[in-house]
Amino acid sequence: MSDFNLHAPEGSKHRKRIVGRGQGSGLGTTAGRGNKGQQSRSGGKTYPGFEGGQMPLYRRIPHRGFTNIFRKEWQVVNLRDLETKFEAGETVDGVSLRAKGLVKKADGLVKILGDGELSKALNVSVDKISAQALEKIQKAGGKVEVRLANKAGA
Repeated sequence: MSDFNLHAPEGSKHRKRIVGRGQGSGLGTTAGRGNKGQQSRSGGKTYPGFEGGQMPLYRRIPHRGFTNIFRKEWQVVNLRDLETKFEAGETVDGVSLRAKGLVKKADGLVKILGDGELSKALNVSVDKISAQALEKIQKAGGKVEVRLANKAGA
């Protein structure tokens, strides 16, 4: 194969459509826009969902609720997950949880919940922890550091 015998595949090249240049061109008179009406005029475009002036569907149906832009997205980890993935004495934080595949984002907000049992002493450093999880970790001989204060909104 040489570069002098390369060519575009059949049907991939099209001649530019030149409109409004007389009847003999095949696209004169109405320039391929059909006859009359909004779409035949210059600037006669409509938006997606336009229903010809009828009240559009997105305005006819009820809308409820809202999206809170200040919402905090918590990544939840249970004690049973820590029991299976971590060895005694290890540090549990966002980076180590991400490395073990327990959370998706290492820099996201992490909350530990007390579902399951813990028999190892772990050093836990997270953003939030439930009272039950805190009690179980301390009972197993571990230490807990909470980065965010347990108050409303945090």
